[in-house]
Amino acid sequence: MKESFDPAGREDVDIYKLLIGLVVPRPIGWIGSLSEEGVRNLAPFSFFNAVAASPPTVLFSTIRAGGSKKDTLANVEQTRAFTVNVVTEQVVDAMNVTAGRYDPSVDEFELAGLTAIPGTVVAAPMVSEAKANLECRVTQIVPIGTDGPMAASIVIGEVVRLHVDGSILDGTRIDQAALKAVGRMGGPTYTRTRDQFSLDRPG
Repeated sequence: MKESFDPAGREDVDIYKLLIGLVVPRPIGWIGSLSEEGVRNLAPFSFFNAVAASPPTVLFSTIRAGGSKKDTLANVEQTRAFTVNVVTEQVVDAMNVTAGRYDPSVDEFELAGLTAIPGTVVAAPMVSEAKANLECRVTQIVPIGTDGPMAASIVIGEVVRLHVDGSILDGTRIDQAALKAVGRMGGPTYTRTRDQFSLDRPG
């Protein structure tokens, strides 16, 4: 028997926990950005996905708790640019380091021992150690909700350049077994993508 939950009658954190436990596995947007002062920032967001192919478009959302902005949101509002760096088993520990809350003056690339390389099209840094990077220009920033503890902003970006390691490429097809991507589950739990199977779509 199913239990029903009315978001209007529950604490925001309860609905948040239900969502992140049910909408799984979630891809991780490891977002690189640059402040107007030139400070590099790197942070993971699991409310992330690709949403269109023409033009190629991705989005991520960041909580805007009590009206305060995370460094990533402040940076992309200022510079209108960001990178997405694909999280794999090889870099998952470094990704976790960048998930902490740090002062805006902290360079998470340095903190996690990662090599920052500048974007070729946009003014935002990329993770050299990642198997793939997307350079993105912000097209829209959409506020969601009021300035409560779970209010958010959706950042939508057009992908203007893709950089992919040749070891995982077959033309424009990605070798998923070689990529070894990591996804987010609920709470502190992550998942590997080693257990894969195929289904043919109905004609």
